[in-house]
Amino acid sequence: MESRIAPSQRKTPKAGVDYPRNYAEFMAWFSDDAACLDYLDWIRWKDGFECPSCHGSKGWRMKNSKWWCDACRNRISPTAGTIFHHARTPLTVWFAAAWHMTSAKNGVSAKTLHRILGFGSYPTAWAMLHRFRCAISNAGHDMLSGHVEVDETVFGGVRHGKRGRGAEGKVLVAVAVELLSPKGFGRCRLQIIPNAETETLKVFIQTHIKAGSCIHTDGLTSYPSATKDEYIHHGTSISGSGKDANEVLPGVHRVAALVKRWLMGTHQGSFEEGHLQAYLDEFAFRFNRRKSTHRGMLFFRLIEQCVAMHPIRFHELVANPKPKNEKQEFAVPSNLRNKAPPSLDISVPTHPWRSALP
Repeated sequence: MESRIAPSQRKTPKAGVDYPRNYAEFMAWFSDDAACLDYLDWIRWKDGFECPSCHGSKGWRMKNSKWWCDACRNRISPTAGTIFHHARTPLTVWFAAAWHMTSAKNGVSAKTLHRILGFGSYPTAWAMLHRFRCAISNAGHDMLSGHVEVDETVFGGVRHGKRGRGAEGKVLVAVAVELLSPKGFGRCRLQIIPNAETETLKVFIQTHIKAGSCIHTDGLTSYPSATKDEYIHHGTSISGSGKDANEVLPGVHRVAALVKRWLMGTHQGSFEEGHLQAYLDEFAFRFNRRKSTHRGMLFFRLIEQCVAMHPIRFHELVANPKPKNEKQEFAVPSNLRNKAPPSLDISVPTHPWRSALP
């Protein structure tokens, strides 16, 4: 039975060993689909092989990279039961998309990914990125602690009518941000909420913030009851303080401004309300790891979460598959349907620019 050094045996993943430090190492490590498959295998069974069918721990790795379970005699691929399960898109393309999504400070849009990786259609690029977002959303997270700011903000285009928390036709989002001493911000959490009532905010706070933490909010009357008994609460009335909202709660306003700027810049403000939570989770994933020495760490964490995520079909990803005009949200030309992008592991002649005919 094959034995390997697992990433879980180290306290923290090591750059240049557990993940590539830069784009040059990324290209060298994952030059073909076999290398990508081996990396998934290594990450998936950190503490040794475990059969997903019978949970047996004894198995042998075969030449085709599948595992042979000694107990149930099943042959298991490293991609089985993950978001890569039965994917027609080559793993080199998946890995390249994951690298672009995590290495760029502002991520990458499906339109850009479609163009630079040569996808057969835009929906394929969008679905790949959204599967990554679902894997991020599905992962567990440590709770915020210490001094934490909490507030709400609204997402949506400019509309006439009431402004603020009660605005119609917009999405209300709760934001929590850790405060660091002497200054600066730590991690953040963003979640869509139906309203700013006590029970709603209480659930958000208890889900994302460790009990005993000191919570700073504005003067909304819902917060004292939402934080009662379990938290230390400091509420400041914006109107009574004589300060602007961004001065009283600088952390949540900074994060809210950054995520809105990211949606407008990278995605041109184009997103379905049903998909917004996934975009918020993607932003928090990168924001909370912004101080990582190597961007490869984000790539490593994303692949870890993809391996732990179950397969997702396309129709499960789309929030609104049939718009009002009854046409498919993503219309794919018939000549491009079921066409997967080619592997990035391609054979090219040495210096093709010199071998071209005059």
